[in-house]
Amino acid sequence: MMIYEVEKLLEWVVLMNKYLNLYNIDNKVIELVNEAEKELKEVFLQIDNDAFLNSLKVISAFKEENVSESDFSSTTGYGYNDIGRDKIERIFAKVLGGEDALVRNQFISGTHALTVALFSFLRPNDTMLSITGLPYDTLHEIIGIKENASSLKSFNINYEQIDLVDNDFDYEKIQEVLRNKKIKLIEIQRSKGYSTRKSLTIEKIEKVIKEIRSVSKDVIIMVDNCYCEFVENITPLEVGADIMVGSLIKNLGGGIASNGAYIVGKKTLVELAAERLTAPGEGREVGPSLGANREFLFGLYHAPSVVASSLKTAILSSFILEKLGYNVEPKYNDKRADIVQNIIFGNREDLIKYCEGIQIASAIDSNALPEPTDMPGYESQIIMASGSFTQGSSIEISCDGPIREPFIAYQQGGLTYEYGKLAVMTAVSRIINSK
Repeated sequence: MMIYEVEKLLEWVVLMNKYLNLYNIDNKVIELVNEAEKELKEVFLQIDNDAFLNSLKVISAFKEENVSESDFSSTTGYGYNDIGRDKIERIFAKVLGGEDALVRNQFISGTHALTVALFSFLRPNDTMLSITGLPYDTLHEIIGIKENASSLKSFNINYEQIDLVDNDFDYEKIQEVLRNKKIKLIEIQRSKGYSTRKSLTIEKIEKVIKEIRSVSKDVIIMVDNCYCEFVENITPLEVGADIMVGSLIKNLGGGIASNGAYIVGKKTLVELAAERLTAPGEGREVGPSLGANREFLFGLYHAPSVVASSLKTAILSSFILEKLGYNVEPKYNDKRADIVQNIIFGNREDLIKYCEGIQIASAIDSNALPEPTDMPGYESQIIMASGSFTQGSSIEISCDGPIREPFIAYQQGGLTYEYGKLAVMTAVSRIINSK
């Protein structure tokens, strides 16, 4: 190596150490990261390959729909004749494998989109069946698991559930219920939520849909796809689901969409959802874009790469924390269905320190420290680190968890692998330095 190259390398090392010292990065953590990145080359390569295929899906849809600068134009008021909004919905349908899509900034969150979908498809005396056990906490009051005067239960809509068995569907029980009861809608939550189960791969989704269809051709199969988009290169709609719902401040917004969500799938169902979101007789014809069109398109364009960075961040943290003796789910070399990484700390202190470290390495509010607090829709106090450009954005590096046994951190996101890596290094170092 030439003297000049050695000098430049030393300058780089000095500069890197200067910045790493700002975050109190422990030397042991640096060694673990170096070890991990050598071990994970093949895993990261497969993620890049999937990101390329998903990018092809997106860019092909843009080309087919002839996206132009004029599609960024905004509508106000009623939102009639919003050409860009309508084009976005056709693009989402193509990318996700549906007949039609409703992609709106009027959706406040993924939970709101799920609520609209459920109230669209279910009528009094209908029965909804969850085949993935107890849904995510924020759905409890919507369904009526927790009493609420505006719940599905208050409209005499029934709810039943079938728990997973060994992280897979209870196929026999599902078929038995379908044979003996009139079920209007089956709900499948792919991501784990605040639980310790595994998230569900497309392979498992495809198998259970075939089992369902062997008994019932008419039941609506709805998939909550939050945190799962672009993790694999095929969607639940492409293996037989009827409708799919997700948030745009998670995967598909690419860290650029500042709000919104989508409902995509069969045209008849999407139309019902549009009339529930707005008003019967108006449906999808109204709803101003209010400047969101560019964000939605730009976010979707970035999404395959951003999801890849999130996956790499999750895998890196899984590798490092397992080396340090913590239980993690998924393991670094497991097949993944979503961007969520569980870290089971087993004690309150390490969970809080880890979340503090994620916040310290965030772009926004890095001088603040998260504290456990009560949050609407949750049974336990929650600690949430999310120094994000968009409030509550899970695709930006974030980490949260309920303050209850076994003290699990649920980490998501990383707009770039580099920012994600720094956040993980800071969080792990904060635990080490506290001992």
